[in-house]
Amino acid sequence: MSTATRRSPLTDWTVVVPVVALVALVFSWGRELPPLVVALVALCLAGAVLAAVHHAEVVAHRVGEPFGSLVLAVAVTVIEVALIVTLMADGGDKTSSLARDTVFAAVMITCNGIVGLSLLVGALRNRVAVFNAEGSGAALATVATLAVLSLVLPTFTTSKPGPEFSTAQLTFAAVASLALYGLFVAVQTVRHRDYFLPVETGRPTGAADGDGDDHAEPPTARAALVSVGLLLVALVAVVGDAKSVSPTIEKGVADAGLPNAVVGVIIALLVLAPETLAAVRAARRDRVQTSLNLAYGSSIASIGLTIPAIALATIWLSGPLMLGLGATHMVLLALTVVVSALTIAPGRATLLQGGVHLVLLAAYLFLAVSP
Repeated sequence: MSTATRRSPLTDWTVVVPVVALVALVFSWGRELPPLVVALVALCLAGAVLAAVHHAEVVAHRVGEPFGSLVLAVAVTVIEVALIVTLMADGGDKTSSLARDTVFAAVMITCNGIVGLSLLVGALRNRVAVFNAEGSGAALATVATLAVLSLVLPTFTTSKPGPEFSTAQLTFAAVASLALYGLFVAVQTVRHRDYFLPVETGRPTGAADGDGDDHAEPPTARAALVSVGLLLVALVAVVGDAKSVSPTIEKGVADAGLPNAVVGVIIALLVLAPETLAAVRAARRDRVQTSLNLAYGSSIASIGLTIPAIALATIWLSGPLMLGLGATHMVLLALTVVVSALTIAPGRATLLQGGVHLVLLAAYLFLAVSP
């Protein structure tokens, strides 16, 4: 391509869209929006999701796995935590279960939705999706432990009435969550990094190379830093625009006579969209392990960072903090853990395993709408 026809980086859609989405957030924040503006903000939200995936992949290509998956998972989760705390501060008693609903939705979407889609895409491409059972099994064990400590035990403790932790119990859960999250990151990125690297499956001669950039030169340090900045801008826009359209979503849910928990599910779906798209694209490139890193890493970060942040926020937040799951959700969580263990143990999965996980997600979504 000649210099005269080469586009300026400043006009690339991956640069323009996050900035436009952030501007939309600034002008829509805290305002009651008419339907047309809500539609425009939703378009900006969708564009910011796609831009976030692009910049996350640039960063991942520069730093390599599993650091690339960690960047996107932590960035999304930190901003998700900020959104939860903001909504709880504004909502009073009616948002007492918001943290629980959002975290559990994230667990079900990542462990069943992202995992199921990734296995389905990987198996469709190569008949069998291959990954490291050691790393994925360790991640799943961490997810299960964090979920039980933070979302199941509050239903059975007796220090306070209702599915709540006492102050001492909440402090213990927060410290344990942070400790497990830190230990997992250390194992994933330092001590046993090889357990989380993609498995080289080997393609038949002449096979296409995914999107064609698997073996491209890594971006420069400057380009990676620019992508880090734009990734943060895009993620702030994703979460902020999701909050801007949430009143319209809440009104639609209320008008339809659906449970309030549906709002948390919808917001979680929007916030996790960048990770979902990135995981599916990784699976298309025969990197199912990267997809599982994103799924389980996001779930671990969602619990491991949200619970400590909420515990700290209770210092100034008023009202109860409902963390314990109901019987239906505990059954779904237990089934998810068992099925995930059976999926991960062999290190190989077919279309069937992907389909089973997607059915579990469908059951969760259906029961959220029709409890």
